[in-house]
Amino acid sequence: MLTIILGDITKEPVDAIVNAANTSLLGGGGVDGAIHRAAGPELLAECRTLHGCETGQAKITKGYRLPAKYVIHRPGPIWRGGIMGEEQLLQSCYENCLRLAVENGCRSVAFPSISTGVYRFPLETASEIAVRTILEFLKTHPDMEVRMVCFDRETLGYYEDALKEQTEIVNEED
Repeated sequence: MLTIILGDITKEPVDAIVNAANTSLLGGGGVDGAIHRAAGPELLAECRTLHGCETGQAKITKGYRLPAKYVIHRPGPIWRGGIMGEEQLLQSCYENCLRLAVENGCRSVAFPSISTGVYRFPLETASEIAVRTILEFLKTHPDMEVRMVCFDRETLGYYEDALKEQTEIVNEED
């Protein structure tokens, strides 16, 4: 099941939250900084042992002081006009996070809007890729609960529109 909500991802009581990390995994601004602050210094200490992460890939740590058992760290692509494979990289971010969650026994995952902040990925395109990828994954993992946690109403609107569009496509195919 995919749910789209307005909220603070650091407060989500799920098995895993996804961190919009940079490739160093050593903290930063936005969602990354908020997750590191909420989890405490133990998260940074564990992240130092991971030696970074390539864009599109994902690594997992404990959640420490977060209500989530795990944090899945994944650097999203920086938008460069769509000519550097950014859309495929973003899709792989969602796929790799979901796969890693399943491998670690997670039944609930909360995502932020990946790459739509300082990485400037167009929100409309990013929301369509995210919703389509998550719904495709849920076809083979129907017991998984996925939450898209939007930090503002504009982001929420784009994700709600993307979900509505995907639902209409599925209904037309039936």
